[in-house]
Amino acid sequence: MKEQNFKSHAKYVTGFHIITFSFIVAALFVAIVLCVHLGMSHEIGFYLLTACSLLGLFFYTRQFAVQNQDRIIRSEENFRCYRLTGKTLDARLSIRQIIALRFADDSEYADLSSKAISQNLSPKDIKGAIKIWRADHQRV
Repeated sequence: MKEQNFKSHAKYVTGFHIITFSFIVAALFVAIVLCVHLGMSHEIGFYLLTACSLLGLFFYTRQFAVQNQDRIIRSEENFRCYRLTGKTLDARLSIRQIIALRFADDSEYADLSSKAISQNLSPKDIKGAIKIWRADHQRV
């Protein structure tokens, strides 16, 4: 697998993020153009409603998947923190900070976690402070 680091860890699925989204936006654009040029009719209203529904479905499908992944990451990182430090995650860590900490190697996890709490580091700052990157090839 391709090596992951701070600059290359984001993952986009071309078929979903680019192609599917482009088709939905194109369908919405066509429905709006038809509505403007031909006026509202039952058929054009159906096209417009369908395109808007698909756009909503696109965003909510992604949001639900990400929220589920965030819950799983919190659970995994809570166990990892307990395994490494004997303590569960500090409640002051936000989910975004926890997600960023998952990329830290076990050897720097505890120190970086403490630093994230004491200095209220942003997820970007946490990722930038990681010296040994721990790849996550399964998150999409």
